[in-house]
Amino acid sequence: MNESINLGLYFVSETVGTALLILLGCGVVANVVLKGTKGNGGGFLMVNWGWGLAVFAGVIASAYSGAQLNPAVSLGLLIAAKITVAQFFVAVAAQFVGAIIGAFLTWLTYKEHFDMEPEAASKLGVFATGPANRNYFWNLVTEIIGTFVLVFVIFAFADYGVAEIGVPGALGGLTAVPVALLIVGIGASLGGPTGYAINPARDLGPRIAHAILPIKGKGSSDWSYSWVPVVGPLIGGALAAVLAPVLLSLG
Repeated sequence: MNESINLGLYFVSETVGTALLILLGCGVVANVVLKGTKGNGGGFLMVNWGWGLAVFAGVIASAYSGAQLNPAVSLGLLIAAKITVAQFFVAVAAQFVGAIIGAFLTWLTYKEHFDMEPEAASKLGVFATGPANRNYFWNLVTEIIGTFVLVFVIFAFADYGVAEIGVPGALGGLTAVPVALLIVGIGASLGGPTGYAINPARDLGPRIAHAILPIKGKGSSDWSYSWVPVVGPLIGGALAAVLAPVLLSLG
């Protein structure tokens, strides 16, 4: 990636893309789980597709920065020397800012339904992931594997285009399509145990928003679990960056 890139525009690009990602991603969860919505009870596959399309929108809106939208992806790109240290820290900061903004906009959109929803766990579930069975070791393993698949396949896209960063190249605006489908596939296949955060900003940013927003009857933000969807994805992204050149013969 061009090292002379304007870091201010780079920050804005990642912020806007991540805000859209979280607004639409947390939005589909809200539509499925909150009381009285049109999509209530839509099911996990609806959530999978919603998150996939959320990623599509975020990628389209953040082409300037390479549509990273995820600290685990950014870490992988840093390890692979695709971005500079400065770009890494700017991107990650923007991702967390965008995630908090997106979560706030989700709350505004569904404000009345948050007020109607009696279950605190459902309210938290709009913002942050949680395990189906709480076992921190195995929850961590799940997040590592899911994020490894995400980042590894993103690196594999480089075999098919001119990808310098983040997403596959040579397809113009269609570069977002395979990334979106990848998210749907990971969610449908590997998302059952933990809700597939596979992105530290996606989980921690909205969890912070949940903690600070005046959500009626919101209960705990479950900070005891919050480290899993941060540490797991970072490990998975780093492993993918190390192993991709070997397993994919990228050189």
